Amino acid sequence: MFDLLYVTWNPDPVAFSLGAVSVRWYGLIYATGFLIAISILSRMFKRDKCPEDWADKYFIYMVIAVVVGSRLGHVFFYDWAYYRNHLLEIFQVWKGGLASHGGTIAILIAVWLMAKYMCKKTFLWLADRSFVICSVVASMIRIGNLMNSEIYGCETTLPWGFKFLRDFPGVPVELVPICHPTQIYESLAYLTLFVLLMWLYWRTDAAKKEGLLTGIGFTWLFVARFLIEFIKNDQSDFEAGMVLNMGQLLSIPFILFGIGLLVYVWQKDKKARQITSAKS
Repeated sequence: MFDLLYVTWNPDPVAFSLGAVSVRWYGLIYATGFLIAISILSRMFKRDKCPEDWADKYFIYMVIAVVVGSRLGHVFFYDWAYYRNHLLEIFQVWKGGLASHGGTIAILIAVWLMAKYMCKKTFLWLADRSFVICSVVASMIRIGNLMNSEIYGCETTLPWGFKFLRDFPGVPVELVPICHPTQIYESLAYLTLFVLLMWLYWRTDAAKKEGLLTGIGFTWLFVARFLIEFIKNDQSDFEAGMVLNMGQLLSIPFILFGIGLLVYVWQKDKKARQITSAKS
């Protein structure tokens, strides 16, 4: 429900039920993101004249990497104090608890392995194509977070603020704080990145400059994440009082990696132009 000063938000996180099985919006949107991504990657591989089965293999390995990496990221980065005493619960992914930084690390490892053993291509060749599709999945995951009424921001007076009623059961609507819908902010940032990377891949020669798309992707995505974290509520109690929270600290290495890649690509391209100019 929309108000002139805020949005009242309290959707049922369960999309529908099939008998005893409940299908949640988060999982449905997550899966849809992967299906869109694999469809785009299939077209990209076809354009690059790659074997038809590469996309299917990539999909399987990437789903495993994202789920395992995101889960372990949450366990070790945000809640190890709890899970070290409840080790078996680490495997209970259906109870929630995923961290994008852990998923990113797992994706990098999976891309390196697939590039070396499946594609016989360079890591950056596959990473460039991977970042195009990962950006759209990241955008949709944040919409899933919105449907779960989780990972939202601090209080705001802006007219597009949300009242997330799910976290305040029994509290009168007028007493529920109005908060930044940071899930939407992040989703829009990642969607914009996806559109940019798609344009660069399909309409320019950016794909020929290995590392360019990956460098742009890491820099854009994690700078956006770093900045939005300033208005986001802490995900764990230990973050209280920290100048930079865990999400920001984990984003810094990825930002530096992205900038480093852009510098590398620029220097490589500059050197190539100098060689071409000398020959002519």
